[in-house]
Amino acid sequence: MVPVIGSGKYITAAIITDDGRPMEDSTIDNMVDSEVMSTSSIISDKKVIQWKLLLHQIGLDVARTDRALVFYENEDNQAKLWDILSVYAWLDNDIGYVQGMNDICSPMVILLDDEADAFWCFERAMRRLRENFRCSSSSIGVQAQLCTLSQIIKAVDPKLHQHLEDLDGGEYLFAFRMLMVLFRREFSFVDALYLWELMWAMEYNPNIFSLHESAIAGSDFRTAATEVDDKVLKQCGKFERKNVQTKSSDPHSVLAVFLVASVLETKNKKLLKEAKGLDDVVQILGDITGNLDAKKACNEALKIHKKYLRKTQKT
Repeated sequence: MVPVIGSGKYITAAIITDDGRPMEDSTIDNMVDSEVMSTSSIISDKKVIQWKLLLHQIGLDVARTDRALVFYENEDNQAKLWDILSVYAWLDNDIGYVQGMNDICSPMVILLDDEADAFWCFERAMRRLRENFRCSSSSIGVQAQLCTLSQIIKAVDPKLHQHLEDLDGGEYLFAFRMLMVLFRREFSFVDALYLWELMWAMEYNPNIFSLHESAIAGSDFRTAATEVDDKVLKQCGKFERKNVQTKSSDPHSVLAVFLVASVLETKNKKLLKEAKGLDDVVQILGDITGNLDAKKACNEALKIHKKYLRKTQKT
C-alpha cells in the first residue's frame, strides 16, 4: 500500500486527504516519489484511510526521537523506527499509533539489528502497555494508574497528598508522561532500560504471562493470577509475589506507579515548601529529568509498596 516502508526512507508530510484523495503535491519530504504515490484513485477503505493519515504523524515523531543519540544521525535507522511503528499501527487498528509509542520502540530498534526482531519485541511490549495509549475525549489511558497513584500517596504520605489536593493536583496528571512512556524522559537512556528489565522481571507471574500470551488481558487479570500454588509463587518476581501473598487484585497497582510515588517522595520537601500551584509541581518534577538514579528509585519504590500493602491491609 505504501512502498516507502522498507526503503530506508520515511514520510513526514501527509500523502492523502481526510476523505482519501491522494495529495497533489509531489514534492513530499523524504519520499521515493515514483514508488510511494502508488494510489492514484480515491481510497474508500476506512481502515486504509485511517492508517495512511497516521504515517506522516509517525514520521514527525520519529524525526524528534532520541535526537541526542548518534544512532539516529543515520536516516536508515530513523526509517527502521518509522517502519516498525507504521506496521504496528496497521496491526493494532483499534489503537493505531499514539505519540509516546516512539519512545517505547526506540530502544528496541537500537538494541536489535534485525528490523523484524525489533518489531516483534515491540509488539510483545505493547501487549503489556497498549492500554496506556487508549485515549478518548473523556479519559486517558493511564488514568486508572494515576488514580492508584493518588491512593498510594494518600496512604503513605497524607500530608503531601493533601498539599497536592489543595493545588488542584489530586488527579496527578503531572505524572502522566512518566507512566505513559515508562520514564524514558526522566531517566538516562541506560537507566530507563535498566528499569524496564527490573520492572518486568519483578512483576513476572506465570499466570499473567499466560494470559498476555493468549490474548490481551482484561481488567481482571490480576484477580485470576492471585490464585496460585506455592510452586508458581516461587516463580513470581519479588514485587508480584508480595501482591499475590497479600491478595492485592488491583491490576493498576504496577511497579511503575510505585516508582512515580518514589520520585514524588524524593521531592517531598521541595514540593511542600515551594509548590504554590500546579506549574510549580511540573517545574520541580521537570528538574529531575536525566538526574535520577534508577537503583535508588526502585529501592524506594519497593519500600513504598511494602508500606502501602501494610496500611491497606490494616484498613
